[in-house]
Amino acid sequence: MLPTFFVSVALAEATHLFCHVYEPQTAHGGLALIMLPPTILVCLGHAFLASYAYFFLALSLSIVLYRLSPLHPLYHVPGPWVWRVTKLIGMYMSWSGNQHRYLNEAHLKYGPVVRFGPNEVSIADVDAVPSVLGSAGLPKGQFYDGRKDPRAPSNLLAMQGEPHANRRRLWNRGMSTDSLREYEQMIARRATQLLDCIADLEIIDLAAWISRFTFDFMGDMAFGGGFELMHDEEQRYLIPIIQSFGATISIFTHVPWAAKTLSLFPIASRDRLRKFGVDNARRRIKSTAQTQDLFYHLMDEAGLEKQKPPLGDVIADGALAVVAGADTTASALASLFYFLMLHPKYYRRLQEEIDAHFPPGSDPLDTHSHADMKFLDACINEALRLKPPVPTNGPRQVPLGSQGKLIAGVFIPEGTQVYVPPYSLHLDPRYFSPDPDAFMPERWIDPAFASNTTAFIPFSYGPSNCVGKNLARKEMAMLTCVLIARLEFRFAPGFDVAGWPSQHRDYFTTSTGPLIVSVNKR
Repeated sequence: MLPTFFVSVALAEATHLFCHVYEPQTAHGGLALIMLPPTILVCLGHAFLASYAYFFLALSLSIVLYRLSPLHPLYHVPGPWVWRVTKLIGMYMSWSGNQHRYLNEAHLKYGPVVRFGPNEVSIADVDAVPSVLGSAGLPKGQFYDGRKDPRAPSNLLAMQGEPHANRRRLWNRGMSTDSLREYEQMIARRATQLLDCIADLEIIDLAAWISRFTFDFMGDMAFGGGFELMHDEEQRYLIPIIQSFGATISIFTHVPWAAKTLSLFPIASRDRLRKFGVDNARRRIKSTAQTQDLFYHLMDEAGLEKQKPPLGDVIADGALAVVAGADTTASALASLFYFLMLHPKYYRRLQEEIDAHFPPGSDPLDTHSHADMKFLDACINEALRLKPPVPTNGPRQVPLGSQGKLIAGVFIPEGTQVYVPPYSLHLDPRYFSPDPDAFMPERWIDPAFASNTTAFIPFSYGPSNCVGKNLARKEMAMLTCVLIARLEFRFAPGFDVAGWPSQHRDYFTTSTGPLIVSVNKR
């Protein structure tokens, strides 16, 4: 019988080669594959401990050496050595919520192209925006497999190609100019409700109240109602559940094969969210909608499609609209108010513009003046630049069989996941100068500032960009106008002003910390 050591090493190398060519698609499949060789050795009479120890030691060493060696296709891309070796670091960064910060620090050290994992790169270069995210860019890849539930229909975020185009057509109708006018009434009603809730309070968590507002509105917009987080404390459990589930999913997108296995087990937050979507869809179907909400368009109640969309698809997209639309807009609005309070001169300038367009007796929720409110638009842009709602964004993948692609002057081999992180692009002095780290709304108005708008991608870019970006901007503009017109906000005494930005967490979408402010009527 051959010595256990040599047989174990040979089997480890063979297993590594097999996995390299035929990558396991699930954790349980991969686990079975790597457990099989040492188990066979034990069955053939080799020592139990030696068989497993030698095999796993040899397999681990083989993987590490290959990922660090010139034989690896991404050897030429700089980055921390530990990032090259394992995705455990990526999982940790997502768990911490600081992935965007770690990645930006790596770009500052290594340059615009950084190896972000064994088979991942991050490119913080404006040339990568159309090359990766544009219509002739790269398709979505394994990252999005980690966001799919194999037991449920896919939502728009996880789709690509013709299925994405077909589903996007329904979404586009729901986000058309006429549809946005319908939604204005919903925004106005909920904004007035928020104003009534907080006007008589002295100290509030503005971020929490804005989050409740966005969820209530998105419930109206997506399912025709059903949410009352501003008035009903018992419903507020929904927000931490959504945030907890989002954090979990963001961790496992680094190892999508593990996410597939995880989906086989019961997860309380996921199951409650699924029930939430189904219950709201059933309620919406039974009701007689007074307005053409998003559900109306996703369900094709107008009968414009040859075939009715499956109800499961509509439920998946409706839930996506609520979760993605509420979280992103809430974090953007909280950031905007933070920066305005941090810089009183900008707060006053915006307040003066709002007062000029909405004098006493007029309705600050009227949107007809928005096109002329240049400083309001500049403040929104600057908040989105410094605190993009999706800081890292999801990657695209260089297609297998494509022989690779040249992106931003660097050859990226086939099969590589490619990130174009908004957070790093937005803080790059090549594209936003001077003082890219500073809140300076005038950079969007004064031509003396150097701003490359192609590098401004808070809603992503290309055919898979955020379908609700115009709705989000309208929501931000309307709420900002009515709150600043009617109330005065200041940081509350004792609030850690300097520490608030560090509480932002990147769980694909942004989670913010409490924003404690004092409120006074004007």
